[in-house]
Amino acid sequence: MTLTELRYLVAVARELHFGRAAEACHVSQPTLSVAIKKLEEELDVKLFERGGNEVSVTPLGQEIVRQAQTVLEQANAIKDIAKRGRDPLAGPLRLGVIYTIGPYLLPRLVRQVIERTPQMPLLLQENFTHKLLEMLRTGELDCAILAEPFPDTGLAIAPLYDEPFRIAVPAAHRLAAKTELSAEALKQETMLLLGNGHCFRDHVLEVCPESARFASGAEGIQKSFEGSSLETIKHMVASGMGITVLPALSVPQPPEQHPHLRFLDFTAPVPSRRVVLAWRRSFTRYEAIAALRNAVVACELTGVRPLNVG
Repeated sequence: MTLTELRYLVAVARELHFGRAAEACHVSQPTLSVAIKKLEEELDVKLFERGGNEVSVTPLGQEIVRQAQTVLEQANAIKDIAKRGRDPLAGPLRLGVIYTIGPYLLPRLVRQVIERTPQMPLLLQENFTHKLLEMLRTGELDCAILAEPFPDTGLAIAPLYDEPFRIAVPAAHRLAAKTELSAEALKQETMLLLGNGHCFRDHVLEVCPESARFASGAEGIQKSFEGSSLETIKHMVASGMGITVLPALSVPQPPEQHPHLRFLDFTAPVPSRRVVLAWRRSFTRYEAIAALRNAVVACELTGVRPLNVG
């Protein structure tokens, strides 16, 4: 067997679809299918159950996939060790970022990394938290910027900053003249939320649990609409469809540049989220992680509280 075949194996197990796995591996589907068949013949086991468009991993196949992931990670570690001997920062760093952080942090972060460590380009992946955690586990990503909490997966964690939440209302809204509001004051408002899968949706529901009730007769928020991104939701708020809660970095600077929105602070205690950098404990490029953390600190992010970089 070859490392390439093991990569194909892991891709099919992740996608549960031969076509998507082939696309992710940048090969044709016949090439990938032949490699998987060859691997099954060599091992004399059935790795996948195939039925029409449905693909599932056999119980024995799941054990083999886990071992293949370990082998691939160890093979990458050999390359990393060799690179560290020449230049610990040499080579790309595969970074994942959740959707509600990427658009607001990455433009500044990429500039900092280019200036500080041009030999370490960032290969970026935006996705949901659960997907990024899976990609970390399988070695497809080296590290990820996430918002706590998330499932304990045995990853190494370094705090980056605490990010308070703010309230966005239409400029013509009756609350627009306020400078701050309590979470209690939002109960009678129509709340606009991100769709399922976004961890920030869960953060907002913690602040405004009434928005999870959805029953028309429920006390508190009577309606709840969903958007695909924070930018979409801001446009929905600007059009008068309701109000929303945003992380501080998504608020334009200066806020007045958005003429159709007003941004209000929460009264104490101000809800917030902790943003962290996560990576596998077996990842060997410690200097690259430190350089990335330092680059985040150097971004001088407005409205957040940087945390100590030790």
